[in-house]
Amino acid sequence: MRVLLTGSSGWLGRFLAPMLRQAGHQVIGLDVAPGANTDVQGSVADRALIERVFAAHGIEAVIHAGGLHQPDIVRYPAQTFVDVNVAGTLNLLDCAVAAGHDRFVFTSTTSLMISQSIRDESGESAVWLDETSGPIAPRNIYGVTKLAAEGLCRIASLEKGMATIVLRTSRFFPEGDDGHAMPSGENLMANELLHRRLTVEDAARAHLVALERAPTVGHGVFVISAPTPFGRADCALLKTNAAAVIARRFPDAPALYAARGWTLPASIGRVYDSALAEQVLGFRCSTDFAKLLAALRSEAPLPFAHDPSHVSSREAAR
Repeated sequence: MRVLLTGSSGWLGRFLAPMLRQAGHQVIGLDVAPGANTDVQGSVADRALIERVFAAHGIEAVIHAGGLHQPDIVRYPAQTFVDVNVAGTLNLLDCAVAAGHDRFVFTSTTSLMISQSIRDESGESAVWLDETSGPIAPRNIYGVTKLAAEGLCRIASLEKGMATIVLRTSRFFPEGDDGHAMPSGENLMANELLHRRLTVEDAARAHLVALERAPTVGHGVFVISAPTPFGRADCALLKTNAAAVIARRFPDAPALYAARGWTLPASIGRVYDSALAEQVLGFRCSTDFAKLLAALRSEAPLPFAHDPSHVSSREAAR
């Protein structure tokens, strides 16, 4: 298929575009920034541009991975988020419907599931988050616009009959996040594989699987994150003594961490459950906490990328 990939110059795009080509698809990359995988430079908010791209390239399917992200909140006004994340998604959906497409994959975020109270981790137990969690109350304009775009995908499926798959990805960018001081860097990312992170390679594979499975599934929203070793019954102890829960499941984790000068998390406030993606899409992340520990045991390279200097393609092009 001739697949329009938005965000083709970004972190996900640089991994997803080659996977799509290897699977036999022709990729037409669209991004505001130039890049090796970008054929058209421009914004999804430009309706006329999107119409020209569809007409010129005979687009047959869309993976919409581009847009403004949470770090962009300090750089752009709310209206720009609406223009890019909401109106831009509508532009793509309208053109896909007009072209008679049968599938559309949208990159969303688990961030929209995090209300301010969940963010503050004020409860007595960790919060278990899956596709049934709610009510959803995004805490910022990023989450609000991503949730609105999800709604547009649902309506396109309901009213137009196009298969729309929404992937709520957890963290996969290589830079640090949220201003954490301790632990930081690789230690933080390793800990997050327990409950709210995946590798960029797994994120890319999830999109490829979603593209293939979309016509069979119809419409669906899926949390995409490394499979957690925890269960709901662990939530209370995860909040008060996460290290004990981890050591019970992975007895050598404390020693492996200590040898590297790392610390296990003392408290975990939320856990993403990606079981539905495995049940319905047949997708499961290949990298999890067990694979991380295997790398530590064998002194192999860590199974994720860490680059504290990474910036988005949009900002790099400014």
